[in-house]
Amino acid sequence: MLKRRIETIVKRLLREHGIKGPPVPVDDIARKLGAQVRYIPFEEQGEISGMLFRDGRQTVIGVNSLHHPNRQRFTIAHEIGHMHLHKGKEIHVDKTLFTMNLRDDVSSDASDPDEIQANHFAAELLMPSQLLMTDLTEQRIDLENEDDLMGLARRYRVSSQAMTFRLANLGLISLT
Repeated sequence: MLKRRIETIVKRLLREHGIKGPPVPVDDIARKLGAQVRYIPFEEQGEISGMLFRDGRQTVIGVNSLHHPNRQRFTIAHEIGHMHLHKGKEIHVDKTLFTMNLRDDVSSDASDPDEIQANHFAAELLMPSQLLMTDLTEQRIDLENEDDLMGLARRYRVSSQAMTFRLANLGLISLT
């Protein structure tokens, strides 16, 4: 199952990069994996959060510099997911063949399997289940208390919405 594969890849990445606690330094991980991370204002591109370019010689992760730092971290983690899980889509740019994945509103609407997988990868990388479970057992966190939830989100440098979805996907809270 792909979910297990994602968890295995993320555990390996965390181990290889010596990550033992939050926040996970996704920009450092991307660079160590050989990707250049570039922050670019994508205002003319609508709601694009980021993109991944690969041409066989280099990998570039473009991140919307106008977005909140937490969203930028999610974008980088999402693109690392594409690096590991997908070969990407081919397009021609200036007569050079590039492989490119865009992170935009479509990636969040749960209709494209590649985007769903990259989002799952990003959530697992930014909020690893093993680290979350350790935090929840070692600290007094009331998951129904908004302040506690926001504190946990700040610790992992993610939005409270991302943390809420992550905890729900792990079966630790209910969204209904």
